[in-house]
Amino acid sequence: MKKLILATLLLTCCMSTMVAQNSQKGQKPAQILFTKTTHNFGSFPEKESKVTCTFTYTNVGEQPLVINQAIASCGCTVPEYTKAPVMPGEKGELKVTYNGAGKFPGHFKKSITVRTNGAVEMTRLYIEGDMTE
Repeated sequence: MKKLILATLLLTCCMSTMVAQNSQKGQKPAQILFTKTTHNFGSFPEKESKVTCTFTYTNVGEQPLVINQAIASCGCTVPEYTKAPVMPGEKGELKVTYNGAGKFPGHFKKSITVRTNGAVEMTRLYIEGDMTE
């Protein structure tokens, strides 16, 4: 009796997995499209060393888009992003804050690597600017 129940449960799980996979066939995977991939802060004074920008993106695929992680190239740059899945055709935001406190004045260029579940799994965003004395 236990074997029959186990076999039925296993068969049910396999069938539901196959149905889920078949329902997604023919649909384009999620795909992220940023309105811009580079932001230039221009010149800003050292005493106002914290600057922020927002990158807007759209899911142009046919599956929900999830950002798995956004990693900055430096600890002085902090990305914050939409954690909930972005449905097809909808927009999301990725906010980046650069904190130049304790850094030498001058030009900087930092990258943010964005990893998603989309057709293109990795995208790089860039911020740059000139912090003046």
